[in-house]
Amino acid sequence: MTITQAMVLAAGLGTRMRPITETTPKPLVKIGGKAMIDYALDTLKEAGVTTVVVNVHHHADQMQRHLASIDGLEIIISDERERLMDSGGGLARGLKLLDPAMPALVMNADLFWIGETKGEPSNLTRLGKRFDPEMMDMAMLCVAESQTTGHNGKNDFSMAADGGLTRYRVGDPDPVVYAGALALMPGLLADAPKEPFNLNIYFDRAIAARRLFGERLQGHWLTVGTPDAIAPAEAKIALSRQES
Repeated sequence: MTITQAMVLAAGLGTRMRPITETTPKPLVKIGGKAMIDYALDTLKEAGVTTVVVNVHHHADQMQRHLASIDGLEIIISDERERLMDSGGGLARGLKLLDPAMPALVMNADLFWIGETKGEPSNLTRLGKRFDPEMMDMAMLCVAESQTTGHNGKNDFSMAADGGLTRYRVGDPDPVVYAGALALMPGLLADAPKEPFNLNIYFDRAIAARRLFGERLQGHWLTVGTPDAIAPAEAKIALSRQES
């Protein structure tokens, strides 16, 4: 199935990116000449998504002006100016603006990837096909730590042969990092707290029910959390452009 709706989580303060984020929201920081959020939006568009909810808080006016300039997508703003809702609370609020009967993709605005194999289904296309709401709460894009730049070296999950995910413990086989993209049904968070909360609550619930599964990322994953991470990311992007 082609998933046509999505949410991009973009409301964070970007505190580790200061002083850049004192005047610019982190999703609009340019890496390789392109705003970080535009990598996510372009990837969604290429996968067949037509409607995207984006939550805003930090420098929200800048975010809204930028999003208004995006072509080819219907962008709906989930406004968190009055109160930042954290990853889970922001997602729960934003998902209410999407069709509850249809699956949705979720992406972080500051995590992206390069170097997908041309002529093959994209990472998000494969993630959408992997997601089976009958047996899964979420399907999550995962990447081996060796395929990352800017990551802290920590593994998040272990992936079983069938794709099932559990929290990583030292020594576990097949460790992977959460690559910042997942598929779910919007109603999964219908019972969410009204207060800000971290999305990890729902990851752990899905693990306990054996309903969290992973899809492997093809290519190279980039995260830019601090100003000194910009140069390594841009070097990787430049190399990828030369190779393509």
